[in-house]
Amino acid sequence: MQIDRRTFGLGIACLALANCSSSGSGGAGGVTASGLPADLRPVPNRAYEAWVAAFRDRAAGQGIAPATLALAFRSAGYVPGVITRDRNQTEFTRTLEDYLSISVSEERVAKGRAAFARHRGTLAALEDRYGVDAEIIAAIWGVESFYGERRGDVPVISATSTLAFDGRRGAFFEQQLIAALKIIQNGDILPARMTGSWAGAMGHTQFIPTSYLQFAVDFSGDGRRDVWSEDPTDALASTAAYLQRSGWIRGVRWGREVTGSASGPAIQPQPGGPRFETTGNFRAIKRYNNSDAYAIGVGHLADRIGGAGPLQSAFPPDVHGLTKADRIALQDRLTALGFDTEGTDGVLGAKTEAAIRSYQSSRGLPVTGTPSRALLQSLR
Repeated sequence: MQIDRRTFGLGIACLALANCSSSGSGGAGGVTASGLPADLRPVPNRAYEAWVAAFRDRAAGQGIAPATLALAFRSAGYVPGVITRDRNQTEFTRTLEDYLSISVSEERVAKGRAAFARHRGTLAALEDRYGVDAEIIAAIWGVESFYGERRGDVPVISATSTLAFDGRRGAFFEQQLIAALKIIQNGDILPARMTGSWAGAMGHTQFIPTSYLQFAVDFSGDGRRDVWSEDPTDALASTAAYLQRSGWIRGVRWGREVTGSASGPAIQPQPGGPRFETTGNFRAIKRYNNSDAYAIGVGHLADRIGGAGPLQSAFPPDVHGLTKADRIALQDRLTALGFDTEGTDGVLGAKTEAAIRSYQSSRGLPVTGTPSRALLQSLR
């Protein structure tokens, strides 16, 4: 597959984890009765409506029937919030340490072990069929949707058509829109149930529509490739199929942390931090999301789900001279003083920055929002 499943995607800042409290930027506007933020509900937009009218001919040329178009666009519309999120997704650049603090948090490990135990039979059957380690499948599930808890509820037709109309990556998102319409036309899902992230990634393991068409499987045997339902079977099977066709080698680990001398080439994504030896299966994971941090996160989470402990090597202090323990202490102390960082995971994002600014303003200090050792000392 030439287009990576998540190249269009959400970046590693929130790794489909836009829910991480201390690093998120917060929702725009209020929340509607449907549970969606107000800016993710369709609003009138004449230019968008003209674009849809012109798109219908292009869709017909791709084999989309008029009835499918009518059904799919009956409740679809322009959603301004996806444009906002698309523009803001690179606001913070995450280190590997930050990424692992989110993707391999103790909560995610504990939930992963519980989810693995609940679905042990399915995961074992998938490992037997596709050769992909059961823990790796579970880890991708955990990273992508918190084991199904955060699958996304934005209508995919609205999201992909809005992004196609916007034009920044118009050709790519029109391709996703066409694929989504083919999924509807094939009878796998009704438009009202076809929901996902703001960028159109769907289901338990966040497949984009083109990847769904290429890799999704009906492992449950009910005649539909249903990655959206509460039952994760088809989504997990589709992920296993994806990795198998991406070159996964049965019986080979993704890699390991190197704590002494390496027997082969080792990578060190964050200077001064842990080093890793990797295999071809590491590259197979990167076909799912072309990021070293993502693949290390999935591999390490898989190891933790399987019973392994945390990484042994420490990360160096950050650019502000703060260790992770320092950053957690900073968040703890700000929150205790009434400047809530909305999380104490040591990952400093928009909400921690806002808390720092509020604290500085309340004390008559220069308002920078920047963490430092001096700031930490002042909070004692």
